[in-house]
Amino acid sequence: MPKSLTKVVYKPDTQSTDEFITFVNPAEYKKWKAGDRTIPLAEVVDSFKVFYSNQGAQGILGAPSKQQLDTIFGTTKDVDVLMHILEKGKDQPGNGINSGTTTMNAARGSLMDNKSKGMSGI
Repeated sequence: MPKSLTKVVYKPDTQSTDEFITFVNPAEYKKWKAGDRTIPLAEVVDSFKVFYSNQGAQGILGAPSKQQLDTIFGTTKDVDVLMHILEKGKDQPGNGINSGTTTMNAARGSLMDNKSKGMSGI
C-alpha cells in the first residue's frame, strides 16, 4: 500500500509562479497545524528537503538555490525554511507514493526463461 503523504505548498505572492514545497505526514501535520507543537518536526515532515517549482505545484520539482531561500525566507537554514512553509503554506493531499513494486499480468506468467525456449511474444 502506498505511503500517504501530503504536500504543503508556499507561494511567496499571488502573482508569482514560484512555489516552495515540502512533503508531510498528514495526521501529524494536522495536529501540528492545530497548535500541538510538542510533536517533533521530524515526525511532521517526510524529509528535511524543500523543493522548488516555477511552473506551479504540478510542475517539475527541483532544489531551490541558497540565494532563493535567503531572498524569500531571509535564511538558508532548512529548519527555519520548513517552519515558514508549514506555518504559511497550504496543504494539498496526495495519492501516495508507490514503493516501486508493480503488479504484473498474472496470465502471462513469469518473465523468467526456465525452459530454454526464449521469451516468445515479448
